[in-house]
Amino acid sequence: MGKCFFITGTDTDVGKTFVATKLLKEFNARGLSTIGLKPVAAGCEKVDGQWQNDDALLLQQAASINLPYAVVNPFAFPAAIAPHIAAEDFGVAMSVASVAEACKPGLAQSADVILIEGAGGWHVPLNHAERFSDLVIAEKWPVILVVGLRLGCINHALLTIEALKYSGLKVAAWVANCVDPHMPHQAENIDTLKQFITAPCLGVVPFQSAEMDEADTNYLLTELIVPSPFIQA
Repeated sequence: MGKCFFITGTDTDVGKTFVATKLLKEFNARGLSTIGLKPVAAGCEKVDGQWQNDDALLLQQAASINLPYAVVNPFAFPAAIAPHIAAEDFGVAMSVASVAEACKPGLAQSADVILIEGAGGWHVPLNHAERFSDLVIAEKWPVILVVGLRLGCINHALLTIEALKYSGLKVAAWVANCVDPHMPHQAENIDTLKQFITAPCLGVVPFQSAEMDEADTNYLLTELIVPSPFIQA
């Protein structure tokens, strides 16, 4: 197993998948073998008898190592709601142990870099007693934080960073993603985040409209600065 990173965000819909897929492609371009995993996904559609999630499919496609969908996303639920509630509605009991076990086939692959994307924010529950963060703490994965730039993001980011440090985990890096094109004083907010977050900022992702296609966003590969020693850190 190569170097693993867990991708979390300051909230849901802050661009975790977008950043993860761009990082996978950047590592691919450097000649590194990659895997993207989305252990738990809510908001899936049935395709050929299998529940599939758009974010998980993007990770599967961006990775250099082609894995079966069920390995990339072992827990897939139809309802686009909190994962533990979606699991209950689907008749599935999730736990840290069961999700960790389901991740083993993907983690056992011979890859230089493995990116594991969470669901929602840092403390999203897996059940009524355990959270997704408990799994990351148990596995000791270093974390990459995606900060959704909008009003309130400084507080959300610093609270998440504080929780990560309290857990004893390494904050490997963070990425600022402009999710609100009308955010006032965006540059000042980014500067404030850089002052308070000691981990390296890999880049600032400009706002992506729904009309933009892959060609429009390829420039992000050069905007996301991944230092050479990053995966050895």
